[in-house]
Amino acid sequence: MALQQSDTPPPVSRQLNWPNKITLVRIFLVPLLLVFLISPDGWYPLLAATIFLVAAFTDWLDGHLARSTNQVTRMGQLLDPIADKLLVTAALVSLVGRQQVPAWMVVIILCRELAITGLRAMAADQHIIIAADVFGKYKMVCFIIGALLLMLNLPVLNVPGIVVLAIGMLLSALSGVDYLRKYLAKVL
Repeated sequence: MALQQSDTPPPVSRQLNWPNKITLVRIFLVPLLLVFLISPDGWYPLLAATIFLVAAFTDWLDGHLARSTNQVTRMGQLLDPIADKLLVTAALVSLVGRQQVPAWMVVIILCRELAITGLRAMAADQHIIIAADVFGKYKMVCFIIGALLLMLNLPVLNVPGIVVLAIGMLLSALSGVDYLRKYLAKVL
């Protein structure tokens, strides 16, 4: 559902609905994820994967609730992608530290994420909201599956995890091009 353009957004108290609170939970789960992700020993990989899976589920849940209950807000449209980026960045950088993911792959993914964040900020300054596209949704699914496979720290899952992350990286690039195309179409 598209938002009406307005010079004055609703008060924050009205925008802090259940979907946005769920998005905030995802943000607060990131430090907890890091605690368990930085150590690949014992039960920590399973705990990290569980926290990551719960956080990823909140990504689906907040969007579903917002759309199905007509609670889509500007705050949610801006906060949700930030929460996603924090979650994915924390996971991927930690996996690079554990030497399970090549650094070059994460650099490409993070450069795209930073570029899109900047593009969204410019668009928001012009009261333009660029909604997530299908490539963005699929790349997030790939990042979640790939990171989960790698977090479990089982050698048999490393190659499939890297392959899924590589597919996510390609979808990420396609999504970035699509965001740029949508933005240029609205401002030109």
